[in-house]
Amino acid sequence: MTAGGVRTDVVVIGGGQAGLAAGYYLRRQGLDFVILDAQSAPGGAWQHAWESLRLFSPAAYSSLPGRLMPAQPGELYPGAGHVVEYLADYEKRYELPIQRSAPVQAVSRDGTWLRVETDTGTWRARAVISATGTWWRPFVPAVPGATSFRGRQLHTVGYRSPDEFAGQRVAVVGGGNSGAQIAADLAAHDDVELTWATRHPPRYLADNIDGRALFDAATARRRALEQGEADTSGVASLGDIVAVPPVREARDRGFLHAREMFARLTQDGLVWPDGTTTQADAIVWCTGFRPALAHLAPLGVRGPHGHVATDGTRTITEPRLHLLGYGDWTGPASATLIGVGRPAREAVADITGSFG
Repeated sequence: MTAGGVRTDVVVIGGGQAGLAAGYYLRRQGLDFVILDAQSAPGGAWQHAWESLRLFSPAAYSSLPGRLMPAQPGELYPGAGHVVEYLADYEKRYELPIQRSAPVQAVSRDGTWLRVETDTGTWRARAVISATGTWWRPFVPAVPGATSFRGRQLHTVGYRSPDEFAGQRVAVVGGGNSGAQIAADLAAHDDVELTWATRHPPRYLADNIDGRALFDAATARRRALEQGEADTSGVASLGDIVAVPPVREARDRGFLHAREMFARLTQDGLVWPDGTTTQADAIVWCTGFRPALAHLAPLGVRGPHGHVATDGTRTITEPRLHLLGYGDWTGPASATLIGVGRPAREAVADITGSFG
């Protein structure tokens, strides 16, 4: 301990899947590091997911570097609870130095160090890996009349199960995987009246395509771009919704009927572009996320529209800072369990090389 805080080689911010992958490679390199996690328990965002959430891939294809995820008995696609157990086991297996309940408030420059301030103390690091993900910054679009709606409004992050909506009319908004999975979850409940609104008609991937094919498509796109070839569009060229078993069943039974996006909200429900109305008691906004990067504000690394310019995972204006796990922005499929390994390895290799 020094007056300026605890000194270490690397501070990793976030103890979810991206932070753990970084920790694995930092441990292998023999660097001194700490992982600061705002959560009080292992599992990252997975511990807050809805009850029926399923991975897009079998367990063996949803693993962090160094350790395969074991299969979940009776399930081809593991649930969120199984992922939490796997992540908890992972950090114990590799004895990763994680400090819990330590949310990072700010990262700033301190001479040759980066200063990391938390609720529980201050750290000074030669390099920082920000791996906070997006779950903590849900996005809800501005829709006319939203403030006048008298029913309940919640985002994906607040949804748990259909039981809490028994006897209600629920609108689900969003044509991605979370929208389709939550719509399917509610549609299977006999006592819920579902309306599903999407900006564009739902695009289901072929039933035989899961996360394995998505990762391959993302990797192929990266390889093509690196070699100066035409953009293959990656995952976007295949579709938007993985037909995991619950979604497939609801779709095949005719329970998933998406409507065009409504024009506005009223006190009691939705108004469609043609002027017709649908009453609703609750709205679930499955409308995506933004990177949770408020702690980086003192560094001034964010450009127009909040984007941070990077070379791989390393930020251009502050080369001691690396971003990990924010989607294709910092590596193909880097927001997934199987996809975060490669950029984590590259980030740690870059950091190690910079130390000389």
